Amino acid sequence: MKFLTKILKFIFSPTDVQKSYRNFVGILILAVFAFLFSYPKGPDWIRKEVKLHLGLDLAGGAHLVYQADVANIPYGDKELAVEGTRDIIERRVNAFGVGEPVVQTNVNGDSYRIIVELPGVTDITEAIKRIGETPVLEFKEQAEQPAPVPLSPEEKAKREVFNEAAKDRAEEILKKAVNLDSAGFAKLADEFSEDPGNNAPDGKQSGGDLGFQKKGSLVPAFEAILFDTLKDGETYPELVRTQFGYHIIRRVAERTASKVDASALDIETEGEGKLKVEDVTNKEGDLEGEKEVQGRHILITTQSLEPETPPYNPWENTELSGKQLKRASVQFDQTLNAPHISLQFNSEGADLFEQLTERNVDKPIAIFLDGEVLSAPRVQQKITGGQAVITGTFTLKEAELLAKRLNSGALPVPVSLVSQQKVGASLGRISIEKSFLAGLVGFLFVALFMILYYRLPGVLAVIALVIYGMIMLAVFKLIPVVMTLSGIAGFLFSIGIALDANVLIFERMKEEVRNGKPLGSAIDEGFSHAWNSIRDSNVSSLITAFVLIWLGTGLIKGFAITLSIGILVSMFSAISITRVFLKAIVPYTKKIAWLWGMK
Repeated sequence: MKFLTKILKFIFSPTDVQKSYRNFVGILILAVFAFLFSYPKGPDWIRKEVKLHLGLDLAGGAHLVYQADVANIPYGDKELAVEGTRDIIERRVNAFGVGEPVVQTNVNGDSYRIIVELPGVTDITEAIKRIGETPVLEFKEQAEQPAPVPLSPEEKAKREVFNEAAKDRAEEILKKAVNLDSAGFAKLADEFSEDPGNNAPDGKQSGGDLGFQKKGSLVPAFEAILFDTLKDGETYPELVRTQFGYHIIRRVAERTASKVDASALDIETEGEGKLKVEDVTNKEGDLEGEKEVQGRHILITTQSLEPETPPYNPWENTELSGKQLKRASVQFDQTLNAPHISLQFNSEGADLFEQLTERNVDKPIAIFLDGEVLSAPRVQQKITGGQAVITGTFTLKEAELLAKRLNSGALPVPVSLVSQQKVGASLGRISIEKSFLAGLVGFLFVALFMILYYRLPGVLAVIALVIYGMIMLAVFKLIPVVMTLSGIAGFLFSIGIALDANVLIFERMKEEVRNGKPLGSAIDEGFSHAWNSIRDSNVSSLITAFVLIWLGTGLIKGFAITLSIGILVSMFSAISITRVFLKAIVPYTKKIAWLWGMK
């Protein structure tokens, strides 16, 4: 109890010395976490989930500029149509699987351009082809499922030959399997079994293991052998045929499912149709659970000889398309206070939509964009007049996104490639190496200056700067920030700002010592007086950075984003980390004046 009281007192009401130790430990813990997230060869669970994203100039890839042809789009709809096209292009490039693609619009007078950056893309020709396609909006109705078609005599004969060969192969494997132990059977299953479930996503094989199964979970022919015929450790000496093929079955073990405490049962014993059980709820002891059996099998697949349903598309085309859709907009249902999408068709579209809804009452109609289903609303009644509403559990953001995508098909904007640049991955690697070298050399010179001029405070400032760098990299990964060359420049520039704060603090600290204050008090006064200058300079820098983020292009934004993050983190590192280190070490070094650069 006394120990717990001491811990609580240490945490919530520490002395000045204890507070210094507590803060010091807290900074060390923060440094460890920052190191784990920033170190390139950190733990696997971090590296897989949290990665540093590289921009186009570092990862290599393509920079494409498209001119949007809005000549046939009404003036008031131009911006909406271009934004819809940008959204379509973004969906297309996301399908490439490249890291952090950037798709943005640029408007200059009557010129509408779409800028696409694809870091890491390899097949630029295919990317250009897919991006440049005009969006296609289609309305489709459900297709009827075709009836099963009997196999042709030739196909049936071909499959019978295949199945006979499968049976012969299974019998040869069975001869080997009947005399093997469980480990040998598992090895044989890994070698010959054609069960897709035997291969895990990570490439490991299961040895034909089915796990523990209850009755009713397997096909009847298989289940009868596993549960009723075999004993633990036995392999069935004959092939078992199911609709999947020929099985070689081995029973591994049996167990009973979790038991139930009889005293916990509550069984009604009165009334018509109730169980007549005497004093069950007062009995102690367990009731046996259901039997479960673990099995292994080797499957050799066969081909079906039954009539088969031919492949078919569940949706079939109609005459209605994006050409007949005038506009999609988001409106609010006053009764439900929920957003819905309003569709407006031209005269031709109104007639086609009326016919489409008339024959699909209580059925869905699918709306496709670029071959993907956007929505499949169910028709409640025939709709006339060319006005329709799509309702559902939409959030406002979801409704706006759907309306934007519908408009991109209703107001298709052709785009043409006007500029193309390819950045090689090797060039990006060289840029990273040179940036790293420049940063390292600069850091070493600055560290040398700080240590020679400020001595012990300089050493602590350098350590704080290392922690600052690790925190910055961790933040870049967690947000995440797409790192570009300009972003690296902003990061390196922010290191100078972080160091500048330390210089201000140390100079004010020296001034207080010269005025006769004790070292501990001088540290507090130095931080207190320097904070106003640090705050004002950093706030002015942040304002500049935010303006650059707001008005700048991609290159400038990368610099401004990393700079603004660096400024915020530097205010913490200078005021908190350096101060904690200084306060923690004062009791041991305050009498050695030269360590503090006072002599």
